[in-house]
Amino acid sequence: MKLRLPRRRRDRLLAGAAALAVVAGAGTWTASAASEDAPAVHRQDQMVTMPGPDGPGVPVDTSFFTAGGAGKRPAVLLGHGFGGSKDDVRAQAERLARDGYAVLTWSARGFGHSGGRIGLNDPAYEVKDVSRLVDWLAARPEVRLDAEGDPRVGMAGASYGGAVSLLGAGYDPRVDAIAPQITYWNLADSLFPGGVFKKLWAGIFFTTGSSAGMQPGRPASAGPQAKAQAEAPAAAQDLAAAAAPGCGRFQPELCAMYERVATAGKPDAEARALLEQRSPSAVGDRIKVPTLIVQGQDDSLFPLDQADAMAKAIAANGAPVSVDWAAGGHDGGMREAGRIEERVTAWFDRYLKEGAQGGADTGPAFRVSRSGGIDSTDGEVQVRGADGARYPGLASPARSLALAGREQTFANPAGGAPPALSALPGLGGQLASLGAGLSLDFPGQNAQFQTEPLTADLRITGAPTVTLNVRSTAADGSAVLFGKVYDVGPDGRQQVLPHQLVAPLRVEDARQGRNVEVRLPAIDHAVEAGHRLRLVVAATDLGYASPAAPAAYTVSAQGPLAVPVADGVRTASTGLPAWVWWLPLGAALLAAALLGIRRTGTGSGSGARGGPAQPDPALAEVPLEITGLTKRYAKAQDRYAVRDLSFRVEKGQVLGLLGPNGAGKTTTLRMLMGLISPDAGEIRVFGHAVRAGAPVLSRVGAFVEGAGFLPHLTGRANLELYWQATGRPAEDAQMAQALEIAGLGDALERAVRTYSQGMRQRLAIAQAMLGMPDLLILDEPTNGLDPPQIREMREVMIRYAAGGRTVIVSSHLLSEVEQSCTHLVVMDRGRLVQAGEVAEITGGGDTLLVTVAEPVDEVGVEKVAALEGVGGVVASEDGLLVRLEGATAAGLIAELVRLEVPVTGVGPHRRLEDAFLTLIGGSA
Repeated sequence: MKLRLPRRRRDRLLAGAAALAVVAGAGTWTASAASEDAPAVHRQDQMVTMPGPDGPGVPVDTSFFTAGGAGKRPAVLLGHGFGGSKDDVRAQAERLARDGYAVLTWSARGFGHSGGRIGLNDPAYEVKDVSRLVDWLAARPEVRLDAEGDPRVGMAGASYGGAVSLLGAGYDPRVDAIAPQITYWNLADSLFPGGVFKKLWAGIFFTTGSSAGMQPGRPASAGPQAKAQAEAPAAAQDLAAAAAPGCGRFQPELCAMYERVATAGKPDAEARALLEQRSPSAVGDRIKVPTLIVQGQDDSLFPLDQADAMAKAIAANGAPVSVDWAAGGHDGGMREAGRIEERVTAWFDRYLKEGAQGGADTGPAFRVSRSGGIDSTDGEVQVRGADGARYPGLASPARSLALAGREQTFANPAGGAPPALSALPGLGGQLASLGAGLSLDFPGQNAQFQTEPLTADLRITGAPTVTLNVRSTAADGSAVLFGKVYDVGPDGRQQVLPHQLVAPLRVEDARQGRNVEVRLPAIDHAVEAGHRLRLVVAATDLGYASPAAPAAYTVSAQGPLAVPVADGVRTASTGLPAWVWWLPLGAALLAAALLGIRRTGTGSGSGARGGPAQPDPALAEVPLEITGLTKRYAKAQDRYAVRDLSFRVEKGQVLGLLGPNGAGKTTTLRMLMGLISPDAGEIRVFGHAVRAGAPVLSRVGAFVEGAGFLPHLTGRANLELYWQATGRPAEDAQMAQALEIAGLGDALERAVRTYSQGMRQRLAIAQAMLGMPDLLILDEPTNGLDPPQIREMREVMIRYAAGGRTVIVSSHLLSEVEQSCTHLVVMDRGRLVQAGEVAEITGGGDTLLVTVAEPVDEVGVEKVAALEGVGGVVASEDGLLVRLEGATAAGLIAELVRLEVPVTGVGPHRRLEDAFLTLIGGSA
């Protein structure tokens, strides 16, 4: 148990702690509605005046949140992401207020209703604004003080807001605890990694979009599509605000820096110095407060090495540090927002509150998300993770894997085109859904080395390293290289690039050959036995600037691939806890509930409280009909988990159940399986009303939150044990058919403890399919799976429904639902929003939207239209609308790159994600 740090004694208060001038009459008070269990939140909106070179009286838009009486409480400053405003963090602010905090949010200079210019967290302006907001908090009667002018205050935020929380702690000693998320430690290292210009991210930042919606007096864009991937598109809009001539609302020195670097194609010392001076690393030795660092694993903008650098620096100052590698990031959206917010709150409870609340459990020193499920109590997405008692860093004790491959010479093509493809900004984590780890490496532009097939499963946690010898024929003797490690399947063709990440490296003075150590992207990735690791060293990458002059590079591996293995980081399922030995009994009880073998209460009846209901012959061939289904939260008369829900599912359909966290999806599925009873309404399966123990449930198979298996038994033995527990005849299991669909192969005869996560998921699906139920229910079946495993799971569902059976799948992977399902039910706040065919809801078809960094001329449009498998191309404001007639999305991307089309994204003309966010609005 950690001890709470004593409060720091202040040697001095910051100069200029005088009360801020507040625009006269600008303050307004509002109060949000309160439920029986939650107090009303009071919000005060004020325009606070900040000084600066932008002229006297730069307005900064703020909101102050409190709840629950007049007592004094600690405060929290919440920052927003680039391209957003204070409105983006309002919901979190209200929840923190109900948890006993005084919360202040603000729109940074240049965003929302605030005035001023964007300075990328300039210490002279944006960071000083933070100190003035701390002054403002110190004058509030609701806020607890540690000394005069010194409020007890924490800071949190994501991306841009995460960086300003680090900077706030570095520049203002009154900040007491921080929780930065998916952010940078050194902005120069983020935009110029390895001395290479990250042109696609920077180009999107500075040259696309417009500053509309971020002018003073106008609200920031907050439409559903603008929030489609949470922080990912916000990051893509961050610096994109500068699209207007002269870089819009950016400071002039930032505009000049970008134009200089973009023209040269590589960073200079002045550019690095400018960004480093505005980075948290510049004051790293001053950050001495408890710090919770959350970083996304799907993030080509701010990768895990940024979190690693901040963790090492802050821990060296003696401050408590916890590190959390979460699922998602700028390339895929944060998929664990609820869990992360709860951990941030616990962090502040521990280090800002006193007494019993101040002893809150803040979680492990290190946590990494590896697989997922659904919390059946509240419907929140719950990602299973591994944790360790200490943060292992990126260089844990390594396992050396010999690399085969001779010295190889390859070309850097003139103009750096066509480039290889790894990630696209905001989409890297989604590209793999288009194929088995989609990436492109053009022949003659890379060297490849690979290991022998692994003899056992291997978990990589950290950054692999390798020493290369590099020679270059370039005039200046330099080489720009891109290193990446593929997980290659036994057939040698199926390969996955973990998280679509690549490591750029500029090598100087390489005319005569030079040895360099390459640190590859930091990942947490499981490699199955029988797979190989393939190291690819490429001359180009779409996301980065390569030298325009042609050159030849010669590369050889000078030693093994060193793969970090963090043995101290373990998942909860690695051991054999006592509950494992109770699994047979648990399986029997679960089977009794699902399959209806209870000796009492076997009559069918309404799910709502009441007497038995007779079967409806008219629905005898209808797998599922839900009518007026309602379920209230416990001890609440006016709060509903599900309310007046009605929809129908026909035979042969694969139905996707969608909705944001808390929409009521899991509650609906639990009622459907007879595990809980509704307060009103009715569920009928093949005409029979559902309740606990109803015989009709023997026609339903379910996979919810994964299955518990005995690790020392084989997959087959686990399935046989489960079926025995149901009490049904062995011949009714139809095990051979279920196993054929699940596709487990020879792995069925191996102990489950040797299984990868994907194999465990398939074994769990096979268990749900035993008896070949007419209705199969799958809750988050693809959580924790790699792209090839997700594709295989998709095929399992489609094969199962092909025989006329029905599948209902709940998933948060919208792209996967779009490819797997025939029909959709969209829920929000417990109610039905829309139901129908996927194409009907998405407005889909065979037309793809290709977004581009710059307009494509008529000649370019004609070249795309002439591609094989393309039926037509139309230029639009958003890019190119491409109608496919035989071509695939993956093939189209390859051809667009070959034609040097400046592609930034490819997707359905109206994706399910767009339709989903449009339907549920601000609940996403």
